[in-house]
Amino acid sequence: MKTNSNKLTKKDLFRANWRWLWASQLSWNYEKMMAPGYFYTVLPFLKRWYKDEELVEMMQMQSQFFNVNAFDGNFIIGMDLAIEEKQGSKAKETIAGLKTGLMGPLAGVGDTIFGAIIPTICGSIGAYMGLRGNPFGAFLWIIVNLIVLFTRFGFLNLGYSQGAKLIDSASGKLNAITDSAILLGVTVVGALIPTVVNVNVPFVYRAGKVTLKMQTILNQIMPSLVPVLLVALVYWLLGKKHVTSTKMIWFVLILGIVLSYFHILSA
Repeated sequence: MKTNSNKLTKKDLFRANWRWLWASQLSWNYEKMMAPGYFYTVLPFLKRWYKDEELVEMMQMQSQFFNVNAFDGNFIIGMDLAIEEKQGSKAKETIAGLKTGLMGPLAGVGDTIFGAIIPTICGSIGAYMGLRGNPFGAFLWIIVNLIVLFTRFGFLNLGYSQGAKLIDSASGKLNAITDSAILLGVTVVGALIPTVVNVNVPFVYRAGKVTLKMQTILNQIMPSLVPVLLVALVYWLLGKKHVTSTKMIWFVLILGIVLSYFHILSA
């Protein structure tokens, strides 16, 4: 159950922004990626809103796998805080669904804008000006980064306001919203499989003038069938007890080396 002091102030939102700024990637790891940074950001509010077993339950939920672009990922944190502020632990599944569903799309948008477009355009302009002897090139890059810094601070406040509107306008419909967010996340992950996982079967069957390439046959059945099966295997194993992401990384690495050595699979 939440305590009485559940209402967030502008100072609280600034505090959350500041903690995310420093911790979003400081504790990045292959096990849960940005989850420790997310957990560190929301921890003061969890302690404020929950007690005893409920606190432990919400802490466990908030420390699950999370990965997004650090610049716009605090939009999710803002929505999270707004929903928990009013719904408390009853919104546990909703929060988990929103995090799962939104982190993929926001990662794509953030990586494109803040990781590619802005550094490429503004960085190249600043570098060119510097090479031409114009010192404003360095100041241009500093100004751009300051603008990005203040912009990323605004994402959390925007997420908080949208989360509050979501509660007011969609009361009683959070389960549907959660399912939609989860479906969006699954769709994004599914679309990434054939573009990120590159696995082929190099076996070729020859009999006289007949030549059958196993990969061609598999593509006729279903394109990217082998990557899908490999991802399904990893997903199934991750559901087993004592199986972690780190162990699965080593498993896939060793499996890939062994199967490649025996010419069963290739990149």
